[in-house]
Amino acid sequence: MPFTPTFCPNCATKLEPRPEHGVIRPTCPACGHIWYRNPVPAAGVILVRDGNVLLVKRKYEPRAGYWCLPAGFMEAGETPEQSATRELLEETGVIAQLSGLFGVYAGFDDPRVRAVLILYTGTATGGEERAGDDAIELGWYPLDALPHDIAFASHRQALAELRERLAGA
Repeated sequence: MPFTPTFCPNCATKLEPRPEHGVIRPTCPACGHIWYRNPVPAAGVILVRDGNVLLVKRKYEPRAGYWCLPAGFMEAGETPEQSATRELLEETGVIAQLSGLFGVYAGFDDPRVRAVLILYTGTATGGEERAGDDAIELGWYPLDALPHDIAFASHRQALAELRERLAGA
């Protein structure tokens, strides 16, 4: 379950559930601080080569051993584009030039946090393919023969849209 503090991060008073804009949120009765549990931005890259899409197998929970697009959470000070290319390089060893925004997806099924996934298309420009960082394997998969164990619904949705777009091209 995602973290919700018991005490106010500003003044250490015990938080109380109070309505705020139609939602019950932990609120400090002393200083008025409201704890918002906002989505966390993540970014990644969709690489397609010869009709195959690059996927990585997750090393860590949640869903260790499942496949996903190379993506991850943004770091402070990064743009979504910087985050996407950094995550691609860390997880696959591939350097890419982004070619455009593919789509933005709500991630509701990560038990750690609710995410907003920003995916870009790109073209590999260098690097050496290897599983790295939090990936234990990488592979190029035909869109009509993807692994059945895709880690997150947002990745499954993006892959389905990719298949539709390429079929219509």
